[in-house]
Amino acid sequence: MNLTTVHYLNVFLGAGAILLQIFSVIALYLLFVGPKKNKYLAFIDKHYLQLGFLISLASSLFALVYSEIIGYVPCYLCWYQRVFSFPLVFIFATAIWFKDRKIVKYVLPLLSIGFLISVYQNFIYYFTPDAANIPCDASGASCYQHLVSEFGGYISIPMLALSMFLGLITIVLVAHFYKKED
Repeated sequence: MNLTTVHYLNVFLGAGAILLQIFSVIALYLLFVGPKKNKYLAFIDKHYLQLGFLISLASSLFALVYSEIIGYVPCYLCWYQRVFSFPLVFIFATAIWFKDRKIVKYVLPLLSIGFLISVYQNFIYYFTPDAANIPCDASGASCYQHLVSEFGGYISIPMLALSMFLGLITIVLVAHFYKKED
């Protein structure tokens, strides 16, 4: 891929990540502070399997695009996050197939561990000034290289992963807790 195409892909994914963050903040606010019944949470609750499948599928596909097509070598923290995010595509797809809405106990542990790894990676990425020069492992790949830097440096590969985990956790929490507030 040429640099212009990669830039447009980064902008597209960055805008999607920001929208997913806004979506998550609004949903969490409405779930825990807002009115007990609203159309926004009802929509998420009704379609949470499809939303979860689409977000996890897009995340998995674009992670593979970055590593296999563009050629960004994933670091060990990225691999750990992939271990916890790639199975989600199949879990959500299977739940849609069997119309099983009770997958919270299966996906929440995967999402929680992936989220914590992502928080750690983002903390190091954004708050350690010399981290870009430190390889994470013997392969020389570094989690902290600034391969993607859009919207003033806010959007990076670690931020894309964090947005995905936050969005999926939000969807699962809404699906689990919203019906109990009827």
